Amino acid sequence: MTFKEIINQDKPVLVDFFAEWCGPCKMMAPVLEQLKERMGDAATIIKIDVDKSPQAASAYQVQGVPTLIVFKNGKPVWRQSGVRPLAELESVLTSNAAH
Repeated sequence: MTFKEIINQDKPVLVDFFAEWCGPCKMMAPVLEQLKERMGDAATIIKIDVDKSPQAASAYQVQGVPTLIVFKNGKPVWRQSGVRPLAELESVLTSNAAH
């Protein structure tokens, strides 16, 4: 499945733009694992390494990592940079899953 196919789903897709060398990105990993467990099939969570996929990062003007973008039907509906708490991410995905 391509990136475009993944973000064009009608369920929310959280994309974590990260880099291996990024400390805060490593802090997000366990949060995203928990989020995946809580959301189950209601949302998709994927990670994009900006060093391996610079075209995806530049397409969405990702300047810093981690940058989290929630897509719904191919459109970005929420975006934040930096480490975000589990409750905030769960709330964003839940509210976008309901529509």
